[in-house]
Amino acid sequence: MKKIKYIAWGWLASLAFVTNVHAASEGIAWDKAPNRTNDLAALQNGAKLFVNYCLNCHSAAFMRYNRLTDIGLTEKQIKDNLLFATDKVGETMKVNLDPKQAKEWFGGNPPDLTVIARSRAAAGKGSGPDYLYTYLRTYYRDDTKATGWNNLAYPNVGMPHVLWEMQGERQPIFEKVSNHGQDVQVLKGWQQVKPGTMNAREYDSAIADLVGYMQWMAEPAQNTRIRIGAWVLLFLSLFILVAWRLNAAYWKDIK
Repeated sequence: MKKIKYIAWGWLASLAFVTNVHAASEGIAWDKAPNRTNDLAALQNGAKLFVNYCLNCHSAAFMRYNRLTDIGLTEKQIKDNLLFATDKVGETMKVNLDPKQAKEWFGGNPPDLTVIARSRAAAGKGSGPDYLYTYLRTYYRDDTKATGWNNLAYPNVGMPHVLWEMQGERQPIFEKVSNHGQDVQVLKGWQQVKPGTMNAREYDSAIADLVGYMQWMAEPAQNTRIRIGAWVLLFLSLFILVAWRLNAAYWKDIK
């Protein structure tokens, strides 16, 4: 009976977890993120944006600064332009934010972003990069929130819009449409309330660079893995062909 009881509790806990994950994934449809993982200039710009805007509160505790040499940066460039939280290029990307203060300011400790681009995928919506690309482009002013901001991809988000100077201030425009006899609101577009330092195309490109960097950071060897995987599949295809012909030669005289 105890074993059955534990199994039941485990099943209920897993059901609650799945329900929470499903609830967190609710929101607007996600936009497709451009793939910038093969563009070194984009990755370098994304690394600069990440260090300047994300690394103030979020850590990337499983990523070392010297790994940025893989995207074409020298250690001198890293030290001169990106090394703000430490003085050693071999250190990991950690911040000195006090978790207690973070909980008081934001309602929780900001999550580590090392593998955020791999952990935010949702069935039927898209990949982790798609979520990040949509999330960072759908902030809008909401004076009812403590931070003054809200987000369509993550409603009631606790994180303020740290990139607002680049994007400016916007408000979503909704349109009522009928869906199976019920009126639902669908995002029609955006109204620019205050301009930012970038226009919409420039901001989207910058976010694509930032998301591309986070996608690369989540798995720095992914391009090498894909390239080697293609050669492995080619080798296996040739090996299967040779093995098939050998098998036919060995068994041709056996009835």
